[in-house]
Amino acid sequence: MYKVFVNDTPIILTSSQKNDNNFPVYLLRNTITAEIVQLLKNKKLKGVNLYAPDLEKGWQDFLKTFHIVSAAGGLVLNSKKDILFIYRSKKWDLPKGRIEAGESIEETAVREVEEECGIYQLKLIKPLTTTYHVYFENGMKLKETYWFLMTSDYDKELVPQLEEGITKVLFKNKEEVTKALKNSYKNIELVYDRYLKM
Repeated sequence: MYKVFVNDTPIILTSSQKNDNNFPVYLLRNTITAEIVQLLKNKKLKGVNLYAPDLEKGWQDFLKTFHIVSAAGGLVLNSKKDILFIYRSKKWDLPKGRIEAGESIEETAVREVEEECGIYQLKLIKPLTTTYHVYFENGMKLKETYWFLMTSDYDKELVPQLEEGITKVLFKNKEEVTKALKNSYKNIELVYDRYLKM
């Protein structure tokens, strides 16, 4: 199963014929992706299931309808297992950014966390998950973000990257994370859920 968010409403690509979420089901091969995206963007649907008997082939066909932008970021833990959050556009988020030419995914993830948060001594532990969301900037784009679990024992003041619109950088404990996720994005919930399952 793949989940792609359009303004926090999901497109679920699945090879299962079970419908547990009460979203309408469309056959992927009979669907115009741009039309589905517009319906979700305009809040005409709360979500949609796209059925493809061969999930991997269906996913590749789905991706062909987008210009894909690749990014990488991190869920960073300190020594107390608090999680590093950024505050941007009135939402709590995790640090991430676009992959630059010649960079590996891992290098991007570390660089972006450092730049956005003013944090150092990052240690990359392992890949967590990949998330997808559609956004609109000179047309319809799909951002795929590769997330990594990281740790840091850096204990100096964190500095938000103001030129990127980030106004706060904070480590949050479990209780604070639960509260922050109420004012965040569905993809960030997915990253956090994957971390909890590890």
